[in-house]
Amino acid sequence: MYLSALRSASRLLGRAGLVLALVVLGEIRTSHAGPLTPFRYQEQAQRHCPEDEVVWLDFRVGRYYSRKQKRYGSGLDGSYVCRKEAIASGFGRSLLGLR
Repeated sequence: MYLSALRSASRLLGRAGLVLALVVLGEIRTSHAGPLTPFRYQEQAQRHCPEDEVVWLDFRVGRYYSRKQKRYGSGLDGSYVCRKEAIASGFGRSLLGLR
């Protein structure tokens, strides 16, 4: 009887721990989430947000580059996005390659 009660408690705590972890991870993942529309071409992004600056977002690094930066538009792991959308999605500006 003691062993079955211990097993039941272990399963309950295990499930509760898993649920708690999923809730916490879900909150972490969604805390920086915002609408982000990536584009292949700069002109497409500019039509999407005519009042905003278009930046190059490097998904691998997690930073964006402005037109004045050396790495703007380079790399295979990036897209053109609107600056405000990149900031709302939790991406930061890179200080590398400023001209």
